[in-house]
Amino acid sequence: MAAALAEAERAAAAGEVPVGAVLVDAATGEILARGHNRVEALRDPTAHAELLLISEVARRLGAKRLTGADLYVTLEPCPMCAAAISFARLRRLYYGAYDPKSGGVDHGPRIFEQATCHHSPEVFGGIGERAAGDLLRAFFQARR
Repeated sequence: MAAALAEAERAAAAGEVPVGAVLVDAATGEILARGHNRVEALRDPTAHAELLLISEVARRLGAKRLTGADLYVTLEPCPMCAAAISFARLRRLYYGAYDPKSGGVDHGPRIFEQATCHHSPEVFGGIGERAAGDLLRAFFQARR
């Protein structure tokens, strides 16, 4: 999670909502990709950290399913990202801060609990929650 938090700090410094993520090979622990939100930089509402990493690794490996990968992200994924995590068949999801307003895993539509969800990863929320939450709060407080 430390690597994901470092990416979130990079996002904040770039004026992006401070969400960072790393995609890890579950067997070796090797980081396959790291990144952060790039919505502002790319002028793309889908440029969330999770989607960018899943796309990058799938393209690089030539695989549409990443069953041997775990995702670490600093904020509970939104419904769009939760659906992509399911479609990619990620093994585990570790996330930091809970997102009662826009989350899609433990809040909102709870994507992985829907009958239409084809795959549900193991989910571990609240990992590094305080650091991730503090970063998000500081970012938004500075903009008010």
